[in-house]
Parts: sequence; structure tokens; C-alpha cells
Amino acid sequence: MSYFDHNATTPLDGRVLAAMLPYLQSLYGNPTSLYRLGRIARTAIDCAREQVAALVGVTAGQVIFTSGGTEANHLAFAGLNTGARFALSGIEHPSVLQQAARLQSQGCHWLKLDVSGNGLLHRDTLARLKAFKPELVSMMLANNETGTLEDVRHYAHALRADDIIVHTDAVQALGKIPVAFADLAVHLMSLSSHKIYGPKGCGALVYAKDIPITPLLVGGGQEQGHRAGTENVAAIVGFGKAAELALAELDDNRRHVATLKADLEQSLKTLPGLTIFAEQAPRLPNTVQFGIDGIDGEMLLMNLDKQGIAVSSGSACASGGSEPSPVLIAMGIAPEQAKTAVRVSLGKDNTEADVIAFIHCLKTLI
Repeated sequence: MSYFDHNATTPLDGRVLAAMLPYLQSLYGNPTSLYRLGRIARTAIDCAREQVAALVGVTAGQVIFTSGGTEANHLAFAGLNTGARFALSGIEHPSVLQQAARLQSQGCHWLKLDVSGNGLLHRDTLARLKAFKPELVSMMLANNETGTLEDVRHYAHALRADDIIVHTDAVQALGKIPVAFADLAVHLMSLSSHKIYGPKGCGALVYAKDIPITPLLVGGGQEQGHRAGTENVAAIVGFGKAAELALAELDDNRRHVATLKADLEQSLKTLPGLTIFAEQAPRLPNTVQFGIDGIDGEMLLMNLDKQGIAVSSGSACASGGSEPSPVLIAMGIAPEQAKTAVRVSLGKDNTEADVIAFIHCLKTLI
């Protein structure tokens, strides 16, 4: 199979698996136990925390391990009480947008920030935020569908002056572009392991030490008291190893997928009726979302699957329905055009031959 859906998940790197295996077999101790097996597990978690911290330029004490990006996003919002005000962009991940709807039903007030046709926040965003006076603002660093890169740093620096907490969902950006917590000037950042060739079921919330964290799960003192429950040691070890590799190989991987993306887009543009969504915006080096007039995106996806090619029609966490992409709708794309959407997200193991074969198959199907 030719796999072009790395924004949904990445294959587990063999080196990550090798790091995890001992903690799935012989080193099975509970990390809160004081005897040797427990101490070994605790040391492994501490090492992984250092590795994840290094990838985003923070201290280990600023990393809270979670079950994934969704839990990290929820943890970032957990401190909002009834009557609180918060704001977020209209193209956030479903785990943020649906959390917002639930908070609204519990008495919170929220402002949805509009985006342009290229998926970037409107120029009046800061003015609207200053007028609304939210306690927290959430804006994703890289959109999982279009790959659009938001200038989070610009907004976070401006909002800090008004003591507004800024959260960014950096799940899709991690491992694809440099992500530095301090440079972005945010207070909270969500990460996920399985987007950087690590295991599923593990993520992290990175936080500024002066920001109080309200636990979603209580009952034990794990994760500095911020997230109760026995740690998934093997997955955390895998996340740490994946982070170490992502940091070491970032430049090479970024150049590789950017070259493939440029070739892919050049070939796609020869197809009649084709639109690359958010083409004029800064985007991830690996992501191309396009649509072809008159061709249903999900039908095209299924026909490509029959030919051994895996692509997506949008967010893996919102697929399976007949409604067009909420991200594209928020960008002002007409529903009938939004339903043509297909997303190709490249990975480090894709080759030029894969891209050529994909284009050939695409043309044949059309």
C-alpha cells in the first residue's frame, strides 16, 4: 500500500518499537513502586519527559503526559468555570470545537474567530479579542486538513499584555516544523505521539509554570498531581524516543517531504478543475488538500483505496459522515466544493515513485 495519510497517524518507527519492547515484556514495574522494577519504570518516564521537553524547548517539569492530543486539549480548558469567557478559531480540531460547545452548555461564553479563504485568522482578530476580554484563547498552530500555519506567536505576544492565557494545539506541527514553546509565547501547548512515528494513546500538555492546571482525573499523585492514573510506561517511552528522533531528523525529513509536496502540486495543477485549498497561505511542508470539480472526495478516496493508495478526505477524527469539512466551510468554501476535498499528507518514508504512481492512478480514475 502507498500510504499518504500521515496527518491521521504515522507508522511506528522501528527504533521506537525497540525502545518500547522491554517495557511491554520484562520491565513491567509500576512506576510508583519503590522496588527495582518500579524505579526502572520511573527512570524511563523521567527520560522520556526530558526527550519530549527537548523537542519543544522546555524543562521536563513543564510536560504532563496524557492519553493523547484530545485529552491534552481538554486539560487545557479544564480550569474554565461557569461564566468564563474563551475564544477559539473556527478551524480547530473537533476535540476543541466540541469541548467549546459543551462548555457553552455549562454556562461559559465563547467567541468563534473567523478565518479567511486561506484559513488564516482575520485581521480584526486582535480587536475582537480585546473587546470580548476572554480568559483563554485557543488557536491551532497547524491545521490538520489544509496544513495552514497560523501566526500564533504574533497573537500570543499581543494577548499576553492583557493577561489572556493562550493555548495552541501543536499536534500537527510537531515533527514537521520547528516548534519552540517559549518562542511562540503561549501558555499551554498540546502534543501527540502518534503524529511523530510514536505509539497511539500517548500525548502531552506543555504548560508555563505560572499557569494553574485543573486535573481532569484525580485520585493519585501521578504527573505532578495533574493527571491521576498509572502511567502507560511503554507508550511514554515510545513518545520520548519518537521525540528524540524527530528533533535529530527534523531538517532532513522536512526537506524530503517538501520536495515531494512541490512535485505533487506541480502534477496536480495539470488536472482540469482542480483547486488546492489554502494554496496561498503558509502551510506544512507535507500537506496538500485539493478538490476536483464534480468529483466526490469520499468516492475518490474509496476508489484510490481499491488501488492500494491511502488518502483522506479531511480530519480522521471527524470522518465517516456525509457533511462537508467544517474547516473548509469555515473558510467560506461552498459545501458542494468542500465535498470534493481529498487530503494527501506525506511522510518520511514516501518516495518520488510513490508520488508518480499516485498521480498516474488519480488520472486514470478521473
